[in-house]
Amino acid sequence: MKKNILIFFLGAAFVIVLDQITKCAITSRFFMHESYPVINGFFNLVYVMNPGAAFGFLANAPEIFRYIFFTSITIVALVLILYYLVKSNPQSLMLVCALTLIFAGAVGNLIDRLRFGAVVDFLDVYIWSAHWPAFNVADSAISIGAVLMIWDMIANRNKDKTS
Repeated sequence: MKKNILIFFLGAAFVIVLDQITKCAITSRFFMHESYPVINGFFNLVYVMNPGAAFGFLANAPEIFRYIFFTSITIVALVLILYYLVKSNPQSLMLVCALTLIFAGAVGNLIDRLRFGAVVDFLDVYIWSAHWPAFNVADSAISIGAVLMIWDMIANRNKDKTS
């Protein structure tokens, strides 16, 4: 249990710090909507603020609603992750890493929402003119964590069937 908690908090701290450092680097060196090509035809660094969630979900909702909604949902998710981690004592290292990444990503984006009322996004992946919505380190951590969680669930389901 203590090992999992240590992995969780050290990993979360690392991801949160990395997320905030990268966002600080972008906000201090770029103008809003400025773009810098890294790999022509595939990847740019950009500076955009996303007032909504993934893919701009609720971006046009009233600001006070977004602030209350996204802050509340994030805090509930963080509390549930911590509760699950402490109460269930997961044995799977993959599940602990998944929870770590999801938790850290949520905290990273929550910090932005509290500071700016929106989330700093700066990774722009595209092929020719087809752009994926810009994202950040926190978004990446949440996505990777979700994939690891699903992978862990499938792996454990298969173990349960063979037992």
